[in-house]
Amino acid sequence: KTGPRNVDNPKGKIMKVFVTGGTGFVGREILGQLLSAGHEVRALVRDASQDKLSGHQNLETHIGDVTDAASLVGALDGCDAVIHLVGIIREFPGRGITFKKMHVTATENILEACDEQEVQRFLHMSSNGTRERGTTAYHRTKWQAEELVRASGLDWTIFRPSLIFGRGSEFVKMLTELIRRVPVVPVIGDGQYRMQPVSVEQVAVSFVKALAMPESIGKTYHQGGSESYTYDAILDLTGKAMGRKHVTKVHQPLFMIKPMIKMLQGFEQFPITEGQLKMLIEGNVCDPDEWAQAFGLVPISYADGIGECV
Repeated sequence: KTGPRNVDNPKGKIMKVFVTGGTGFVGREILGQLLSAGHEVRALVRDASQDKLSGHQNLETHIGDVTDAASLVGALDGCDAVIHLVGIIREFPGRGITFKKMHVTATENILEACDEQEVQRFLHMSSNGTRERGTTAYHRTKWQAEELVRASGLDWTIFRPSLIFGRGSEFVKMLTELIRRVPVVPVIGDGQYRMQPVSVEQVAVSFVKALAMPESIGKTYHQGGSESYTYDAILDLTGKAMGRKHVTKVHQPLFMIKPMIKMLQGFEQFPITEGQLKMLIEGNVCDPDEWAQAFGLVPISYADGIGECV
């Protein structure tokens, strides 16, 4: 089992929580756990996305766009806290989807809305590897958003998850489809770069618990599983969970892959960009001990959790 579906609310305080990014993979899990804990939720959704959220007596929606400040006017009225989850892993500039807009501008807007509508508690999802001089625009804009949060004067908590896995995750879906459909799975480079996947349920548990934990205010937590693995090992573990005795791989040298990615990344259907390649090779590992201790968690490894996800 990859983690609790229900979250205790030991202090018994029911809060009204405004959530951005609630229709996404992580957002849906957090919404479910908030509602299970008895909280009331107001989720920010685009008009076309209302149907993605199932009806619940304690769940309401607000039509808007976090990149449009005007659509947030009055959106937080009566709320006790905000959970800000909006983010992207790839830009599509032709459609106006950029890291700066989705990470920096979106965060500026929701922080301003908190200030104007007097919501003091703010939980922010960032990303492991975020730093001021990151090698990619993704990490640099995530850092800029964090800096806005830290300077906001709000009672903030920042979470930096590593690669998040769980049932319905795009990462697990990609791996399982590859293993099912092709006899030999292509692997970029030597496959020895390391990842430390973290359970979506445990990520969500800590967001929900933090609402009733004043000791988490002003803290940044790295979220990761109990073990790190090479990418090759993750493929093998996924295959094993699917009942495959062996996953055959072909490693593609970086000197061959890089020019192709540079040439084709402008096409939206091409699966990877130069920035994503840099982050892949850089790896995604962290020390989750402080997070685990603060929230009373025993981090679940990918090996132990993947069986319920395929």
